[in-house]
Amino acid sequence: MIPDFLVTHSGGFHADELLSSVILTRLFPQARIVRSRAPEWITPGKDRIIYDVGGAYDAEAGIFDHHQRGAPLRDDGQPLSSFGLIWKHYGHDYLAAAGIPEENIAELHASFDASFVLPIDLTDNGALSPSGPLAGLTLPALLETLKPVFDDRAPEADDRAFHAALAIASSFVEAKIAQSAAKLRAEAIVQQAIRYTGEGRVLELPLGMPFRPAIVKAGADHLLFVVHPREKDWCVTGIRRADEGFELRADLPAAWAGLTNGELEAVCGVPGASFCHNGRFIAAARTREAALAMAGLAVEEAVSIGKV
Repeated sequence: MIPDFLVTHSGGFHADELLSSVILTRLFPQARIVRSRAPEWITPGKDRIIYDVGGAYDAEAGIFDHHQRGAPLRDDGQPLSSFGLIWKHYGHDYLAAAGIPEENIAELHASFDASFVLPIDLTDNGALSPSGPLAGLTLPALLETLKPVFDDRAPEADDRAFHAALAIASSFVEAKIAQSAAKLRAEAIVQQAIRYTGEGRVLELPLGMPFRPAIVKAGADHLLFVVHPREKDWCVTGIRRADEGFELRADLPAAWAGLTNGELEAVCGVPGASFCHNGRFIAAARTREAALAMAGLAVEEAVSIGKV
């Protein structure tokens, strides 16, 4: 079905129908968004997709509401919002339209659902209530700040604000998808580099990229440092032990901490060494050879003091 209309409710808006609109407008750019609660609009028809309004969930009929008694749930029993329903039925097509390779669509669909869609579903249904100083900075809260102020009585105020918020919401979805797709591309590059490295302790990459997930997935526990080029120099980076926290598999040498240029060269004995962070998790060098030499020295020290 190619709809002429994308129908959601009028009045104030929330993140779930905004983000649903992001998906649907990408797939059906010719369709007009209609924000209404009028029966003639929220009754299913062949020319429309209805979401977050209408009191029913029937994918074949093109209606995706979650406010009714007996509202749809995820397989694990957690609630769905209109965004979860739209992503479930249209997410794969959205990813294909965004140019994601077919072999990556299923994995990216699942990861986006878990990391981005589910929190929106839970928040919209009151199953998750962010608290603390950052509560007002969640995506649903920020999108709702784009609603008209209470005394803006202009007839078009809600619709104008909705469409302005839609453009912003689109940028978040597109950026998140792009980042997730990039991580999959990085994973392939890192896995190839791991195979090339063999039992070596230093992983060299052709450019800076996310590397830890692929290292963990490959079970490459022997790796201690990553070396890669930057814009004008080269980096030596430690590898975190866990997803949370900052503990590394091995720190850079304590004697290097906070030193730069000539002082660092004198201490480590590597011409071209240019910087070591005081936290000892990253260092820099002017050349590839210097970066690899620094990484090799860091490995030697970590092994000698029994850190690995």
